[in-house]
Amino acid sequence: MSLYDPAKTEPKWQAAWDEAGTFKATMTGDKPKYYVLEMFPYPSGRIHIGHVRNYTMGDVIARYKLATGHNVLHPMGFDAFGMPAENAAMAIGGHPKTWTYENIDTMVGQMKPLGFGLDWSRMFATCDPEYYGQQQALFIDFLAKDLVYRKNAVVNWDPVDMTVLANEQVIDGKGWRSGAEVERRELTQWFFKISDYSEELLDALDTLENWPAKVRLMQENWIGKSRGLEFGFERVDGEEPITVYTTRPDTLMGASFVGISPDHPIAKKLEAENPEIAAEIAEMRKGGTTAEALEKAEKRGVDTGIRTKHPLDSNWELPVWIANFILMDYGTGAIFGCPAHDQRDYEFASKYELPIVPVFGEEEITEAFVPAKTEKVTFLRGFAGATEQTGDEAVDAAIAAAERDGWGSGVTKFRLRDWGLSRQRYWGCPIPVVHCDDCGVVPEKKENLPIELPDDVTLDIPGNPLDRHPTWRDCACPSCGKPAQRETDTMDTFVDSSWYFARFTAPDAKTPTDMEAASYWMNVDQYIGGIEHAILHLLYSRFFARAMNITGHLPDSAREPFHALFTQGMVTHAIYMTTGEDGRPVYHYPEDVELRDGGGFLKDGTQVKIIPSAKMSKSKNNVVDPVEIIKAFGADTARWFVLSDSPPERDVEWTASGAEAASKHLNRVWMLCDKIGKMPADYAGRDNEELMREMHKAIHDVTMAIDSFGFNAAIAKLYGFASTIAKSDAGTNEKKLAIKTLAQLMSPMTPHLAEDIWAHQGGEGLIANAPWPVADEKLMVEDSVTLPIQINGKRRGEMKVPRDMPKDEVEKAALAHEAVVKALDGGQPKKLIVVPGRIVNVVV
Repeated sequence: MSLYDPAKTEPKWQAAWDEAGTFKATMTGDKPKYYVLEMFPYPSGRIHIGHVRNYTMGDVIARYKLATGHNVLHPMGFDAFGMPAENAAMAIGGHPKTWTYENIDTMVGQMKPLGFGLDWSRMFATCDPEYYGQQQALFIDFLAKDLVYRKNAVVNWDPVDMTVLANEQVIDGKGWRSGAEVERRELTQWFFKISDYSEELLDALDTLENWPAKVRLMQENWIGKSRGLEFGFERVDGEEPITVYTTRPDTLMGASFVGISPDHPIAKKLEAENPEIAAEIAEMRKGGTTAEALEKAEKRGVDTGIRTKHPLDSNWELPVWIANFILMDYGTGAIFGCPAHDQRDYEFASKYELPIVPVFGEEEITEAFVPAKTEKVTFLRGFAGATEQTGDEAVDAAIAAAERDGWGSGVTKFRLRDWGLSRQRYWGCPIPVVHCDDCGVVPEKKENLPIELPDDVTLDIPGNPLDRHPTWRDCACPSCGKPAQRETDTMDTFVDSSWYFARFTAPDAKTPTDMEAASYWMNVDQYIGGIEHAILHLLYSRFFARAMNITGHLPDSAREPFHALFTQGMVTHAIYMTTGEDGRPVYHYPEDVELRDGGGFLKDGTQVKIIPSAKMSKSKNNVVDPVEIIKAFGADTARWFVLSDSPPERDVEWTASGAEAASKHLNRVWMLCDKIGKMPADYAGRDNEELMREMHKAIHDVTMAIDSFGFNAAIAKLYGFASTIAKSDAGTNEKKLAIKTLAQLMSPMTPHLAEDIWAHQGGEGLIANAPWPVADEKLMVEDSVTLPIQINGKRRGEMKVPRDMPKDEVEKAALAHEAVVKALDGGQPKKLIVVPGRIVNVVV
């Protein structure tokens, strides 16, 4: 009996698909289109089994849709700009461009042996000038439509690397690479006007029925619609009132201070006049700029000496403090502090010995009491007096009272801020504007795009190499022709990934998109990626789709770019750790550890500590290289295993034993195919009807499972159907049809083995191009039913009877069954119970 050899067969079928152009996307014919896309990877150097799971899921859908008669677009590219390439260049020498493209070549070399049905002709990297040149064209079009602008903004500034850091690059108040204490610095930055679309982006979430509910909720919370009260605190010194915005005006009777941001105009004025306040504000500006970072930071403040009047009592004065936890870009940059019912205010007031006055709950306050707005509480000092109300009711009452008495107004605000895209680094898309002394900020002419990055830069000095390049920034003004300077900021890498899905529809177009191709392929029918991208990437992409529609690069129907979204779980693996001489942990690769005697051991006998089911991480060395798996078992084994053990939205743990079991099963399927191929052509068999019925059940169940992303359920059914074929005494023709059908049903998961079985059994052409089998519901219905027979509560046999046999006839058949005859021994049963279609119970 021949053995299946994936090392020989898998490259053969990959070559056959390439030669036939099986996965090359076309817009021809009258087939419906289907666009499936996985979130594209960063070229970090090597993929691991976690990537394999993500791309295999997309490949299953793509191959299935191809078989069901669709024109399928299934592309691949690389999100290739960003700091890791610069860091690598600084650490090991060389150039970010070289590092990036070498990594792309490595990753493509890892991915192709896995047999993914990708249209590789559409591949691009976001660092290709052809791609980012069209991104620059988009920027210019956005600028013309007032979708992008410049303003001063407070940013995270790394004083060592001399660059702006994204919020996620600030760790415990320090730069993620330099370790320097981050400062809050005001710089002129470019912004996309995403906040103008807050309401639309929020409302449209209700139309995304094929997105996970948790993702829609995360986006809803990030957009953060809230209704509150805006009003002014009159200053005792007669200067302009301090305007505040609050979502909890019901707590106004517990106010003990007015707080302003260190970046508030009043704070800046005082900073310029008062050295002590200036020094304190300088300390406040150390640390991150996010609400989360400020939440964790130690509360700091300084009394301005300014006093304000409470809007409900002119004799009630409140001090004005500059506080480090107040953000300038939310609300008005000023708040009133109610320490009894806000944790930040409570910590601040406790530190600076400010009054803590409860508005609801108990008079005695030992910590901030912050109930949900839907919870009913007893108000001690509410707008409706001492009464029981929910927070929502009390907020409505407070807004109504303010509007009635003319001292405030109800206002709806959003948490979503405009998207700051400026980055002071080299390896990113240059912002296509020029600074001219006479003309100001001028967009570059499109005929001059792309504005390419210079290759001759040095990264051995902190800061942006574009700022110190001897010639790159010098240019002629596109408007007047006089000497001018290019913008040296580059774009946030979120920009690169916010429209790549549209570029895939026409990657060689001389404009950002080709409208005919975009209208045909958009929207993405199925998008697949990690939950970690559930907020910013998806939100920015949704904004970009609207902006591209406004500027004529996408049709109206593509304003929501992703029809369906699936967020997959991770592939986990145990971490193997020992402790080094310096006391630090040392992590070991799985291939260097032998598992025996209930533990793990290195080759020298050292026992390792095992941390089970951890997220795969290069820093922990618990990654599994798919190249090694392909060498040992073949690509189909890797694909089968990552889909089989767990629902795709959950994590799955990679184990060597699991991979071996998957490999053995696939070999059994091949040997079954080989055995059927050697059956006599004229063998009639006895189980033909039953095998055909099980075949159509398998077609139905696997189809339903793939349609609903139940890949593990599909595989469970395929295990069962393979076993049924092996045990069946059906005829040669029926068994050949069954094994060919099994191959078709397995082909999205194990395409190489499926092609081999198909060819072995005389299938026409490539199985990848064969139409998907269709279940015949009539053949799925069984005419007979097997009834278990229980005697005195114990199963003693079974009998097969026609499904529609009358009850009295079933009773006669049961009494004639040999097990019942033996138990009765010539007597009569005390009781005979027949549950039609289910069971027969005999009491002797």
